[in-house]
Amino acid sequence: MKVIVIGAGIIGASIAFRMAEAGAQVTLVEAHRVGSGTSSTSYAWVNACEKLTSRAYFDLNFAGVKAHRRLAGEIEGANWLHRPGVVQWKDAGAEAAGFDEGNFDKLERLKSWGYPADAITAETLARLEPDVDLSTFTETGAIHYPEDGWLDSPVYAGAIVARAQRRHELRLLTGTKVARLLVRNGKAAGVVLNDGTEIEADRVVNSAGRWSNEAVGAAEHELPLAPTVGLIAYTASSDTSLRHALRTPLVNCRPDGAGRILLRANDIDKTLAFDTPATPDNPAAQELLSRMIRLMPSLTGLHVEAVRTAIRPIPKDGLSAIGPHPALDNYYVTVTHSGVTLGAFIGEAVRDELLHGRSVPELAEFRPARFF
Repeated sequence: MKVIVIGAGIIGASIAFRMAEAGAQVTLVEAHRVGSGTSSTSYAWVNACEKLTSRAYFDLNFAGVKAHRRLAGEIEGANWLHRPGVVQWKDAGAEAAGFDEGNFDKLERLKSWGYPADAITAETLARLEPDVDLSTFTETGAIHYPEDGWLDSPVYAGAIVARAQRRHELRLLTGTKVARLLVRNGKAAGVVLNDGTEIEADRVVNSAGRWSNEAVGAAEHELPLAPTVGLIAYTASSDTSLRHALRTPLVNCRPDGAGRILLRANDIDKTLAFDTPATPDNPAAQELLSRMIRLMPSLTGLHVEAVRTAIRPIPKDGLSAIGPHPALDNYYVTVTHSGVTLGAFIGEAVRDELLHGRSVPELAEFRPARFF
């Protein structure tokens, strides 16, 4: 089977890797660099504990968590998945996750669904993160996810694409934009690049994320999207003792290498315009830094070194859209806000569905057909 994958972010890279590994002739087309799009502007927490709006959505994301762990275990020297644990204050992230924590016991639900999670005390937090000001922390409702962590997304995408090139003859085209789908007799037959070059294939998989609709060339082949803006800030290097990811009402933060800390906050994201400047003096970035210092006063004097903004690719109803497009045969789409968590699993799932003809049950409630 000849397959074209559009977009070399976390999802596209995962699909291209698994399809090439299974014997397909894969061409991966990326407008910029591998892993350089929204994948490079994410908090990148690999988790299912924030996906409690339905059991189906939780199961899909838990499958994503497990797939990342499998893949990291398969490849010697894998250095992109960090799992030191995550601590979540009560009420941190509940609104973003789409649920009201007052309606149920989150910890009890997670445990009943088999997710590693424990209540955490102030004494334990002080041992794990001694620089945190404990006056910001309330024990009641706080949770420790001992096996959670985050992904170095561009490192992940680059590593598996390079492996597929070396071992499985993956063809990679970078700096090349897809102008439209090549359609013949009501079926996707390949893509047309910006320079007019046609590449033919038996299947086309669109993993271009927020740019998905720009690559199709016809309105009937688009998906209804409702993108949102996100901003992350990076501090300068410091002697921070931070080792875990922290989800707090003030700020979400985690180590980002060489003593840098990555910062973001759901409530700040809601105030941002689509043209928000990605500069260290951005008031939103400075507010994130101020909150981080309130959380860890020992960081007083630290400054913001860099800022990135992202337009998140979210289907109109807020849920993932993964599967065949009902308006065009041989055309498969993968659009989700949970790309970091789901990437490795989507790679396996698309391989199984397109190459082996097996319908993946975790995707049953998340098909694009629901929009048509």
